[in-house]
Amino acid sequence: QVQLVESGGGLVQPGGSLRLSCAASGFTFKNSHMSWARQAPGKGLEWVSSMLSDGSRSFYTNSVKGRFTISRDNAKNTLYLQMNSLKSEDTAVYYCQKGSTRGQGTQVTVSS
Repeated sequence: QVQLVESGGGLVQPGGSLRLSCAASGFTFKNSHMSWARQAPGKGLEWVSSMLSDGSRSFYTNSVKGRFTISRDNAKNTLYLQMNSLKSEDTAVYYCQKGSTRGQGTQVTVSS
């Protein structure tokens, strides 16, 4: 079955950076469009970014454009999210998604 395991979250100061990883298994990763979503405390799930299966195109929600970069390594079945210039409003649990399936999430906390 589909398994998505996120890692790389943590506590970072405003302006800092983190790189999230998502290890995928149980499906043909190289044929799958993949996404990142997040859920801030007390709020609903928010789409953050997506990438086509071949990595040719990526998409971002406006609030992270120019700061976050999605990437993938199809040889390693891994999805990444490089997050730079982090802000307090980026604090959330970040999920890797394939369609409606998501992993357990990784906590990102941006605070001084």
